Amino acid sequence: MDTSNNVRASKNDAGPVVAIDGPAGAGKSTVAKAVAKIFGMAYVSTGLIYRALTLKALRMGIDVRETESLVRLAETTEVAVEPNEGECRVFLDGEDVTGELTSPEIGAYVSQVAEIPGVRSALLDIQRAIGSKGSVVMDGRDIGTVVMPCADVKIFLVADFDERVRRRVAQARERGYDVVEETVISEIMHRDKVDSGRTVAPLKPAPDSITIDTTGKAPEETIMEVAGVICEILSKNKDTKEVAGGKGDTPCFM
Repeated sequence: MDTSNNVRASKNDAGPVVAIDGPAGAGKSTVAKAVAKIFGMAYVSTGLIYRALTLKALRMGIDVRETESLVRLAETTEVAVEPNEGECRVFLDGEDVTGELTSPEIGAYVSQVAEIPGVRSALLDIQRAIGSKGSVVMDGRDIGTVVMPCADVKIFLVADFDERVRRRVAQARERGYDVVEETVISEIMHRDKVDSGRTVAPLKPAPDSITIDTTGKAPEETIMEVAGVICEILSKNKDTKEVAGGKGDTPCFM
């Protein structure tokens, strides 16, 4: 897949990469959007890329168990991402579908699509192309371990199960969706099992990531804690690079 047409340039074209990973409901998107604004960086939710492909599959009536069909779809679909400060718009074959990607229906199927190795491989280059531009905050489940293993800052957010359920229910209802708590519980349990158990890019913190528990914390509290960690690490990195003669600015991939 030619990623040159899949990454819409943001106004930032150099700078650090911040990776924020964690399970569903841990607060990744809320925190990532906020810190992107604080630091004047682009924000990218890699989960939206998988949701866009899931949306297309559902529109076409493709069963999410049809692995080969989904891989072909991933290899031929135009998914473009337009990152900016605190905003991430996703275009599916030229159509802005951002507003449709958080629906409960897509949430119920996206984990099955995202666990397919061929799908992850097809969409990986798009994610890396975005990260290689730099000055970006990326949230997902494998940013620090697979997508951008040399990110300048790696943060892994966690929260207890009950709190993650409450957040997801409140978030869905704020968006106007009528959800049942029991359904959300089932979906998060399934998502956790799939994300942590898949053979390719399982959900886990990178060895050099900072784990932050968001349980019982207001969003503003977590945001400031994460911003503080970012400031501290980037400051240390800057000092190290200056001593080393400015080397080490280019993202690397495993």
